[in-house]
Amino acid sequence: MLGGIGVSSGAAVGALLAEDISGSATYAGLGSTFQVLGAALVAIPIAQVTAARGRRPGLALGYALAAVGAAGILVAAVLRSFPLLLVSSFLFGGAVASNSQTRYAAADLAAPQRRGRDIGVVVWATTVGSVLGPNLVGPGEPVARALGLPVLAGPFVFSLLGAVAAVGVLLVLLRPDPLLESRRREPATHDGGAGAAAVAPVLQGSVLRGLRVVGADPVARLGLLTLALGHVVMVSVMVMTPLHMSHGAAALEVIGLVISIHVLGMFAFSPLVGAAVDRVGARAVALVGAGVLSAATLLAAASPVGQSATLVAGLFLLGLGWSCTLVSGSTLLTGAVPVAERPGAQGAADVVMGLAAAAGGALAGVVVDRASFHVLALLALGVAVTVGLLAGLTRSGRVSAPPA
Repeated sequence: MLGGIGVSSGAAVGALLAEDISGSATYAGLGSTFQVLGAALVAIPIAQVTAARGRRPGLALGYALAAVGAAGILVAAVLRSFPLLLVSSFLFGGAVASNSQTRYAAADLAAPQRRGRDIGVVVWATTVGSVLGPNLVGPGEPVARALGLPVLAGPFVFSLLGAVAAVGVLLVLLRPDPLLESRRREPATHDGGAGAAAVAPVLQGSVLRGLRVVGADPVARLGLLTLALGHVVMVSVMVMTPLHMSHGAAALEVIGLVISIHVLGMFAFSPLVGAAVDRVGARAVALVGAGVLSAATLLAAASPVGQSATLVAGLFLLGLGWSCTLVSGSTLLTGAVPVAERPGAQGAADVVMGLAAAAGGALAGVVVDRASFHVLALLALGVAVTVGLLAGLTRSGRVSAPPA
């Protein structure tokens, strides 16, 4: 919840702040792109720390880097330094990386027949903070003025506070460490011959090794592609929505409300999505997610500049479709790899997911500047259809068995 506040408080105005400091709509998406890129690359040290010391220090590392990034964004806004904004946005992506990894903490001790539900519940917990965050755009204005900051920097004050609080909650309350406990419960192996003592499996934190593990298994590979492509669709359309609305003179409060509705679609229904994964299988839910994302991008493509009911509906469905691909892809990936390989494999998946979305976010600004938001939405439609084709053509079988 606290991590959700940290990420989404700034998300509603990130593109606007980047455009204001850089002076060009072409670079408006770069702040969000560097944040997504940071989320991807910060996942590497998180995976390494997680494998060596457990989920608790790994997740805390991401939020700590995000706190430093949020403070840097505030300084960049005051100094009007675009390079500092980009570097700070990169560090701020640590909150996204840790938010993403929390779903795997849910899966560490989950029974296979309830893995989708447990992932969905933890994703759902992000709802409160993520929906509240964009609505802090309005209160952020008087806070910014009181602190002598530019108005658009105000929401990042809440981002800083949310990240710091998330670190404190993790260090104090996440006990026992779920990954280390899962490792302890894993059937012991013998190392060194018949007389050797049984040892718990060694956790692997190498992202390159994890990528090889995922690539060798068709189920894990489908999970990674579902995560990455679904994330590309969501990020590329979402980061340009505030710009699309502001160019039609929509108020900041209205933009914040629309982003909140989008975030509601992302997280609020994830327990139901997880239950569906457990009941009908992750591949079927990935197919549904692709269909919902396709409908969302079509609605976005048909929306006029500014505020409209069509855009609100499209952004809600964009979040819901992303939820389907996130929970189903995570379940496919986690169920296909053994406990010892999970830190590296999960880290690799989040790196690929983040890098793909970073590329999508960077291209989104260029597409909107050179063509239009509507063209961007239609390009995203093509990616959504690809997700459906992959899920439909991959014969992966059922990862999660129905509850007994």
